[in-house]
Amino acid sequence: MTSKFTELAVDCADPGGLARFWCAVLGYEVQDEDDGVVTIGSPIVPEGKNRVGPVPPTLTFARVPEGKTVKNRLHIDVNPTDREQDEEVRRLLDLGARRADVGQGDASFVVLTDPEGNEFCVLAGRHP
Repeated sequence: MTSKFTELAVDCADPGGLARFWCAVLGYEVQDEDDGVVTIGSPIVPEGKNRVGPVPPTLTFARVPEGKTVKNRLHIDVNPTDREQDEEVRRLLDLGARRADVGQGDASFVVLTDPEGNEFCVLAGRHP
C-alpha cells in the first residue's frame, strides 16, 4: 500500500485572497469555502473523480492568527505550460507575486513569493 498526494494545506491570514491568487496562477477554481477555510482545485478533475492517472492536488487555505516568520520548509514549484519562464514570471508579478532572494544564486528557476510571503519557484522548462 502507498499513499497519494491529494492536498497541500497552507496557513494564512486571508484564505479568500490567497485562494484567488493561486486560482489565477494554476487555473484552479474554488471547490469549497467554509468558516475561514478555502479549498481550490483543478476544474478539469472535479474532486479528483473519474480520472485515469494522477489527480492534481488541491490546495486548502486556512486562516491562522500568526503570520509567516521564516523561509518555507516546503514550497510549490510551478512550470509554465504555454509561455516561456520570463513571460510567466511577469504574469505572476502582475497577479501580486514578488521576487525573493533565498540564496538561490544564479539558478535556472526564479523564486517568487505569493501575496502573503510564501516562497515558490517558477521553473525554466515548459511541461504541459
